[in-house]
Amino acid sequence: MWNEPSTGLPLAPVDSARQPQPAVVATVETGSIGEELGFQPGDRLISVNGVRPRDLIDLQVLVGEEELSLEVEDPEGTRHQVELEKDPDDGLGLVFTEALFDGLRQCNNHCAFCFIDQQPPGRRQSLYVKDDDYRLSFLYGSYLTLTNLTAADWQRIELQRLSPLFVSVHATDPELRSRLLVNPRAGLLLDQLGWFAERRLQIHAQVVVCPGVNDGLALERTLLDLARFGAGDWPAVLSAAVVPVGLTRFRPPGDGLVPVDRACARRVIEQVEPLQTRFLAALGSRFAWLSDEWYLMAGLPLPERASYEDLPQQENGVGSIRAFLEALDQATSRLPRRLPQPRNLSWVVGGLVAEALEPVVDRLNGVEGLSLRLHGLPSPYWGQEQVVTGLLTGSDLLAGLAGQELGDELLLPSVMLRQGEPVFLDDLSLEDLQQRLSAPIRLVQGADDFVAACLGSQAPAL
Repeated sequence: MWNEPSTGLPLAPVDSARQPQPAVVATVETGSIGEELGFQPGDRLISVNGVRPRDLIDLQVLVGEEELSLEVEDPEGTRHQVELEKDPDDGLGLVFTEALFDGLRQCNNHCAFCFIDQQPPGRRQSLYVKDDDYRLSFLYGSYLTLTNLTAADWQRIELQRLSPLFVSVHATDPELRSRLLVNPRAGLLLDQLGWFAERRLQIHAQVVVCPGVNDGLALERTLLDLARFGAGDWPAVLSAAVVPVGLTRFRPPGDGLVPVDRACARRVIEQVEPLQTRFLAALGSRFAWLSDEWYLMAGLPLPERASYEDLPQQENGVGSIRAFLEALDQATSRLPRRLPQPRNLSWVVGGLVAEALEPVVDRLNGVEGLSLRLHGLPSPYWGQEQVVTGLLTGSDLLAGLAGQELGDELLLPSVMLRQGEPVFLDDLSLEDLQQRLSAPIRLVQGADDFVAACLGSQAPAL
């Protein structure tokens, strides 16, 4: 899983501490303490009880006190001292523009399969930022490698109980992991897992499988090693996700990597599923899960929903399509026999998931008056025939939909766009796309929203 950092997030200096910047207020919750105190968007919270918070984690700890002294600077630059008393559980009701106030920790590894390095130059700056910050891992579930942590970072993780974290493992063999990450500190992983276990702290792990490098016996060793930390009443490793490497046409030449093909996908499935059975018997959980892409690449049906248990790695693509199909089944369980007005629609998704979604399209087309066409597109931009929906770019849509009959509206999954901004991964804006397509675009979020758009009970298209 890769989360694009915020455009406005500063980067932490290398090998030096950064003085925390004020926390800038984005919004103020209605009826909150912050509103009662007169906070406005643009206000800058400098310190709480004389301490400058480094990030949202510090801020949450600091505002847990009953008596607070806030140093605030308004947009005009005037500083104010605000004194208040409150219940310990009450927050201030302030939402800030960024989660980190002292800069983002970047990655110090050089993985050949890094997605950031497999992009063309000249796009927005945030696409090239290599997030490896343990605080964002704790707050939002982004993956880190543990290779850039200082002694003070480890101390803070223990003191503030920053758990669980999400860790990119890739291999537990010290030599192999060091080689994969091109960093000798990567070989300390097993010792680090022991550190988590001793302190009753926890992680979720992921393994990006590169065929011929860390698959086969190396993958088996990795999952068995991780499972040793998955036992007991308080396991240090809660789950492991196994995901296929993604390679684009922009990757550096001579990297020695090969893409996952159907035969490879089937080998990995045949290897991991028996391990799941062993883990279920020993740990009471399947513990290690394959991302949905493996089954789609292999041309095999997705596992049943129950096999994913409580979906601990859904945001990493493990069970996400199965959960979406389940949500679609519920959303289409009671369809009308006919529509009051005919609707002629198109729905665009990544080519990798199109086949799995065809039964839903057939079900919806059983409604009299509804015509829905599914467009499962490749990505010429990335050089991939089989791609997930979230990686489709604006140029992919223009190429794949050229000359196609789109009908009255094009249903576009919002996952293709940058969060909070109508722009694709290739920097094409939604507005530019709309001007170049023959049908109005309607953004859809989730199963209920999609089905409502098909039936016409949704806000108008763009």
